[in-house]
Amino acid sequence: MIGEPHDDEIQVEALDDQLGGPRLRGTVIARHNAEDLYDALASDLIVHSANCVRQFGDFHLALSGGRTPFPLYERLMYDPRFRILPWRRTHLWIVDERCVPFESELSNFSRIKEVIVDHSDIPPEQVHPMLANTPESADRYERELRDTLGWRPKGHDRLDFVLLGMGLDGHTASIFPGSPALHGSDRLVMDVAAPTTSAPAVPRCTLTMQMLNASRFVAPFIMGADKASILQRVANGATPDELPIAGLRPVAGELRWFLDAAACGHS
Repeated sequence: MIGEPHDDEIQVEALDDQLGGPRLRGTVIARHNAEDLYDALASDLIVHSANCVRQFGDFHLALSGGRTPFPLYERLMYDPRFRILPWRRTHLWIVDERCVPFESELSNFSRIKEVIVDHSDIPPEQVHPMLANTPESADRYERELRDTLGWRPKGHDRLDFVLLGMGLDGHTASIFPGSPALHGSDRLVMDVAAPTTSAPAVPRCTLTMQMLNASRFVAPFIMGADKASILQRVANGATPDELPIAGLRPVAGELRWFLDAAACGHS
């Protein structure tokens, strides 16, 4: 897997010409409404998946839970423009998971399975749920990632597309302020304690910042006026210790923020 990022590898930010937004590291894709933002993100996902299948023969996609991305997931299933995503060549990974059984309504995988896995032709052996409710879940998931991605040439043994969200404390994945998954670890997956900022306070299993930053394409997908001030703090130089999402600095990869008008601070 690719190592730590360096400052000289950070891209200069660019703002989308349709709507101004916070000057974040990477590229900001801003749209006035949710429908246009879903289209922009889905279009990038389609292009990137096709390029990866052409180059490597497969596509490794890691998805997040939460409320924001599910209308996008549904669109991938019913919109004819996006049904061309190559699910039969896709490996589906989970960014993070609560330590609950799959049948729990708190399970990220349960909803992703219901919306995507059950309605696409993705082969079952290419679906990789995170068994967070079992002993040594992080160790097992890390081995699965290394074994599966290890079939690729060295340097390309990484996730191709990671879709992330952001909480009101600036966390992304299940990397909360002060999390051991934030800094200085060679681990790709870690079990983490229950966050004090969420209810119910359930322990999690998560991809680490090291793993996220090793990915080919990192897409924070953020909507809502309540996120605008947090994003502005990131743009103003907040540290990862203050706001973990500020730690996103892909190594030899692309960081593209997908924001609606409200998240950009527009009413």
